[in-house]
Amino acid sequence: MEALGLVWHSVGTATYWNEAACYSFRPREAREIREATAELYRLFVEAGHYVVEQGLLGRFGIPDWCQPLVTEAWRSSPPALNYGRFDLGFDGDGPPKLFEFNCDTPTSLIEAAVVQWFWKEEVFPALGQINDLHEALGAKWADIAPYLADPVVHFGHVPDRAGEDSVTTAYMMDLAREAGLETVGIAMRDIGLATRDGAACFLDLQGREIRTLYKLYPWEWMAAEDFGPRIAQNANRTTWIEPIWKMIWSNKAILPILWNLFPRHPNLLWARADGPASTSYVRKPVLAREGGNVEVVRDGTTLTATDGPYVGPAIWQDLYPLPDFDGNRPVIGSWIVDGEPAGVGVREDGLVTSNLARFVPHVVD
Repeated sequence: MEALGLVWHSVGTATYWNEAACYSFRPREAREIREATAELYRLFVEAGHYVVEQGLLGRFGIPDWCQPLVTEAWRSSPPALNYGRFDLGFDGDGPPKLFEFNCDTPTSLIEAAVVQWFWKEEVFPALGQINDLHEALGAKWADIAPYLADPVVHFGHVPDRAGEDSVTTAYMMDLAREAGLETVGIAMRDIGLATRDGAACFLDLQGREIRTLYKLYPWEWMAAEDFGPRIAQNANRTTWIEPIWKMIWSNKAILPILWNLFPRHPNLLWARADGPASTSYVRKPVLAREGGNVEVVRDGTTLTATDGPYVGPAIWQDLYPLPDFDGNRPVIGSWIVDGEPAGVGVREDGLVTSNLARFVPHVVD
C-alpha cells in the first residue's frame, strides 16, 4: 500500500484499507450504478441553474460578498476538472439512492483510482472493476490545460498527520504533470497577499503570483478566512480549481431543492430544510464533513448521534437502510468526471460513515 502511495492504510490499530473482504457487483448492478451517477449529474446541473436563476444562494449560507462570484462562475464556466463523488446507498434490489455529493474537496481518491486497481490485477486478474477514474482525470487535466491562466499550477492543501490530504494532492500533481503542466506545491497557510495593477493577487513563498490554484481546501473555509473577501478583489487573476460555483453542489442545502424539483425521483431520498417528513430520518448540518454532528432516527428513536464542530442550518433526509454485513454497512462512492461516470470506491462503517470508515476494494463478476 505504501509503495502505491496509500500511507494512511491504517489509523493507529484500526484498518483503513481492508482487503480481508471485497464487494462483488454483478454487471447489471455495475450498470445501474453508472446510469444512476449520470442521471444524478443531470439533476444537479438543472438544480444549479434553478438556484442561480431564482437567487437562492442565501439558503446555502454563502456570504453576501461571495454570491456574485458564485453566480458569475456558474454562468461563465471557468476551466474545471468538474469531478466529484456521489455517496450512494445501494442494496442491489432497488435503485441507488443519493446521500450527498462530495465535489469541492473529495477524498478517497487514490485508493479508488489506483490502489484497488492494482489489488484487483494481483488478486482477481480475470475479473472487472468499475474504474476509469485515473484515465478520466488525466484526460480532463489535458483538456483544461490550454485554458488555464498560467501553465504553472500551484497545489494547495493543509498538511495532515495521516497524510491523506498530502498524498491526494501529490496524486493530482502527478496527473497535472502528465498533462504537460508545471506544478508547485504550497501549504494553504503559506499563501500570501499583495496588490498588483490595482487588484488583489496571491503569492507563493518565492513571491511568484499564483495564477492557477488547485486547492484541497473547502470554499466555505476560504470564504470564512480573513483574506476571504480579497478573492472578490482578485479581478479574475486566479483560476481556481475547483471553481467557486462548487459551493452550490457541495452544500447539503441542495438536497431539499433537488427533492422539490424532482419529487419521488427513483435516485433521490426525500429531503427537507424545515423538519422531518416522517419518524425515520437522518439529520445533517448542511456543511458538515466526515459524519460529524449527524443524528440517525428510526421510528422516532435516536439510534446514534455523532459529535463534531458543525453547527448552523441542517437538513433532514429519509433514512435509507444500508445493507448490513455483520455490522459493516457499505456506502458506494460513485465518481464522476465532467458528467461521465468514472469509477466506484466502497467504504464501510456503522450507521454513520465517518473518517474512520474502511475502504474495501471491489470487483465486477
